[in-house]
Amino acid sequence: MSRRALTLLVAGFLALALAVIGAMLPVPYVVLSPGPTENTIGDVKGKPVITISGHETYPTQGRLSLVTVAYQGGPDNRLDLLTALRGWLDPTVAVVPEEALFPKSTSAQQVEEQNTQEMTDSQQSATAAALNALKIPIEKVVTVAETDKGAPADGKLKPGDEITAVDGTTVGELASVAASVQSRKPGEQVTFTVRRAGASTQVQVGTVAGKDGKAKVGVQMRSGYRFPFTVDISVGEVGGPSAGLMFSLGIYDKLTPGALTGGMSVAGTGTIDPAGQVGPIGGIEQKMVGARRAGATVFLTPAGNCADAVKAAPAGLRLVRVETLDGAIKAIDALRDHSGEVPACPAG
Repeated sequence: MSRRALTLLVAGFLALALAVIGAMLPVPYVVLSPGPTENTIGDVKGKPVITISGHETYPTQGRLSLVTVAYQGGPDNRLDLLTALRGWLDPTVAVVPEEALFPKSTSAQQVEEQNTQEMTDSQQSATAAALNALKIPIEKVVTVAETDKGAPADGKLKPGDEITAVDGTTVGELASVAASVQSRKPGEQVTFTVRRAGASTQVQVGTVAGKDGKAKVGVQMRSGYRFPFTVDISVGEVGGPSAGLMFSLGIYDKLTPGALTGGMSVAGTGTIDPAGQVGPIGGIEQKMVGARRAGATVFLTPAGNCADAVKAAPAGLRLVRVETLDGAIKAIDALRDHSGEVPACPAG
């Protein structure tokens, strides 16, 4: 072999080796792809997604599917360059900077914990929204999320405690609990009445001065609701708040006579608050692809996502614009009965 041929061979081998090594290098990106869909009025692994006890329920029909986005990558399991390149060439997935899902100030574990808490909060809000739509009375409560380590409340108030009164005054809002504590002088005792494991008990907690000089006990609280019957939602390892709308529709369908969908396959997404307001979410493009693959023909789209959804809607998927739970119910009624207005994306 000539010297020139040998040089070219070695150079080619080195270039190939460098390309292979480069393709295997980790890159700070995440691939988002269509995730699984789950029918909120159906089962997951043989268990109903929504179980209601203590109130009459009715048979359902069709599908009211929540949709998800799966991700690959992250700080603990970074993508290689080749996987990222494949993602850039696939129109059904998105490749986004790692910071979009995992901010530098938080760990992967903290992100997962936040997603889990958002799912829990979403289920509470979804239940409240459905019961409010049905005019079923619910009660606001304040619960303990956690206590600050070493603070007066540490070891006395426990996560999950429901604070029903402060110094004998009934409370139901975060602001009223905080105001009651801050009305004391730092160093004074505060008596909390809490519901713990189904029983009411009183807990004496000391106070210290906060940065503003006002009394505090060192407790983190969140708003919640007490419902007149039990609504249990189980969807496995799904996190985040974006299934709220579909949970509400599933609960509403089970609590009302007749099948809301009339047998249609309806999918959708959107956050929801207890008043029934629907908010926008991320990953709308991947969620629509997942919905269509699962057989959905109607996709309930938060108004704030309409512009992006219209650009990427798969063939055969009808986009229905929703702003409230009531609006979503009316739109499904109109589709089922082939009468009435069905808001579309885009609006106007």
